[in-house]
Amino acid sequence: MYKFLKIPLVLEPQDEGGWTVTSPLLPELITEIDNLEELHEALKDAVQAVIELYEDMEKAFPDSLLGEPKTPVWFESLIPVEG
Repeated sequence: MYKFLKIPLVLEPQDEGGWTVTSPLLPELITEIDNLEELHEALKDAVQAVIELYEDMEKAFPDSLLGEPKTPVWFESLIPVEG
């Protein structure tokens, strides 16, 4: 069985293009993307790095961010469209 995380994100557009991605509930999470298509992979890498950091620091990962795969999840998504 897998686990998933419910992490609120802030995508801040950069003047030079792309986005900086952070989380108000997980301040160690920060990554940058050039376009929205990169978001999923960049987040997986950034979250894995934060999990490893917490393990190295022997810091508990916030339980409030853990989701159950058998419960409905309401979320917003950004979907790039032409135009």
